[in-house]
Parts: sequence; structure tokens; C-alpha cells
Amino acid sequence: MGFQCGIVGLPNVGKSTIFNALTSAKAEAANYPFCTIDPNTGIVKVPDPRMTQIQKYIPTDKIVPAAMIFVDIAGLVKGASKGEGLGNQFLGHIRETQAIAHVVRCFDDPNVVHVDGSVNPIRDVSVIDTELIFADLDTISKRYSTIEKTARSGDKKCAAIMSVLGPIKAALESGKPVRSLGYDEDQLALVQDFHLITAKKVMYVANTDEHDIGKKEPNQYVKQLIEYAKSEGSPVVQICGKIEAEVCEMPQDEKETFLKEMGMEEPGLNRVIRAGYDLLGLQTYFTAGQIEVRAWTIKKGWKAPQAAGVIHTDFEKGFIRAEVFHFDDLMKYKSETAIKEAGALRLEGKEYVVKDGDIMHFRFAN
Repeated sequence: MGFQCGIVGLPNVGKSTIFNALTSAKAEAANYPFCTIDPNTGIVKVPDPRMTQIQKYIPTDKIVPAAMIFVDIAGLVKGASKGEGLGNQFLGHIRETQAIAHVVRCFDDPNVVHVDGSVNPIRDVSVIDTELIFADLDTISKRYSTIEKTARSGDKKCAAIMSVLGPIKAALESGKPVRSLGYDEDQLALVQDFHLITAKKVMYVANTDEHDIGKKEPNQYVKQLIEYAKSEGSPVVQICGKIEAEVCEMPQDEKETFLKEMGMEEPGLNRVIRAGYDLLGLQTYFTAGQIEVRAWTIKKGWKAPQAAGVIHTDFEKGFIRAEVFHFDDLMKYKSETAIKEAGALRLEGKEYVVKDGDIMHFRFAN
């Protein structure tokens, strides 16, 4: 599924370095503003140790993990919504994503230029938020009076839109992002064609230096960011972009040794990927057979026919039922035969809500 997470932040906060490590791509990374000019897109495998465990008990030729799309967007600066820096052409790239990973500099280094001359995570976050709020206000203002007038004439559709758009405009004018209003999916669907940037969910990526890795306490900058993120219910993932860039270049055996020496169980970027996956309200189910074990990405709350449709639209249209057992069942009984004998294999119909970790086989009519 084409779920996209945009990586944003001020120039020189480590966005491209982190993107390179995430995707093992080679977006240019340098110590000057606007190094990234066009959005770089990379498909990232979602780390899931359950897949190798499934392969132990359901022998298969290959493993195909789930994936997410990350888009590295050029550094925004104060005034971007009015064309400053590289201008609002990049705000359009953000509109195309479903969530935002906001990289925030949380380290001191006199050799790395900061666009505002000093390190201040909350100020930096505020600069980006302000530009995105201005961009959303500009989008709304172009159509607001027309929709409001039509709603007053008795148009029910426009009246429904105004019930959401009015409070949104007021929030933006007071400097608050749309996500602060806590609207549900149905309410946001009414203003979907506005493609409001500040309606998107956000996670903050605190980029620290190597000296902070393995420490029990986060540094002062990370603490400030965590406190800020709590106020809006957003997650914070702390990583060191420099180290992650080194790790992704290492052979697997060296990588494991290096991580152990650093006191890390896994690359920090695994947490970024999983946090993005969770932020988008996604979960995984599996199909497993002789040819492959494959992870499929679906929205939480989806029913069996919708999940089947991710494999092929014909599966959803002709859905009859699904044979289902859970990953935990496989770990307990060690084989599909034992699962059947224990009565843990279930036949589920159209109303079954798929759970994260389900292993499924679909029956459908051609």
C-alpha cells in the first residue's frame, strides 16, 4: 500500500542523512542549507522479527516484508509559505503524504551551521509549524467565503463542511494546527479535498550526536522536545543520524557487533519506521506458504474482505471466507497441522476484524 510519510525540518538538521540511512538511498547530504532540492522518495522495509519465526515453522523460499514510503522534503525556513527559501513548492510535496516525520536538531556542533545561529528545538518546531499553518490558512481562504455563502443558502453538503471548516479556520488563525482539534476521520473527510498539512499526524525525530547514544537520560534538547510533543500527543524517537548512516553501510555481521558495542539492540531507524507505521494507524497480517511468507499492510479496524483486497481487488469482490490463525498460535503449536488438530484454525466471514499478527488464507469466487 502506498502509505507515505514526509520527512520535514529546517535546513541542516540531518533530514537527508536520516533519509539516506532509512532507505539506503543516496540523497545528497551536505553542510549547507537547501542541499535537498527535489523530494527524494524511498521505499522502506518495515522490520518485523515475526517473519523469520514464521519461516521456521512454515518453510518457505523467501520473506517479503511490509513497506512504507518515506519522502525527504527540502528544508523549510521562516517565510516558506510566502516563497522564502525554496518557497512553497515543497509544501505541495508535504500535502501528498499521510503523516509527517519532523526531524529536530538536538545536538551542539559548531562545525554544523544552524540556519538560525543556535540550537533551540522548540523554536525550530514552531518555525515549521507556523509556515504550515500559514499555508493551510492560505488554502482555506481561497474557498471559504464561497462555501460559507452556499451553506447559508441551505446547501446541506456545504453546511456540513462549514461545521468543520469554521473551527479549523479559527484554530489556524490562533496559531494552532488542525490536528489540535482532535477531529475523527469522518470529520476530516469533509475537508479532505483541502489537503490540509496540519491535519496530518506528526512524529518528532530527535537527532542527537554519538555521545548521547546509550545514555539513560536524554539530553536537555531532547527533554524539551519530549515535553512539547506530550502536549499534542505526538511521539518522539531519539536517534543519532550520523551513527545510523554508518550502520547502514556495514555488512550484517559487523553491524551486529557494532550495535552491541554501542549498547543498542537494533538500529534506531527501526524505531522510526515502526513509529511511522503506528502513527498511520497501520497493522500487519501475513500470508504464508511454500513460495513466500509475506507481510501485508492494512489499516487497523479493517475487515477480512478489505484485507483480502490488498492482495488483489478480485479477492475482495469475490470474498467467501478466510482461514485464520494467529502468529501466537504458530509459536505455541509449531505447525499448521498441530494448529488444526488443536482447533485453533478458524473460518471467518465478511464481518471479521483482522488482528495484527493474523496469518490468513482467503477463499474467494472467481
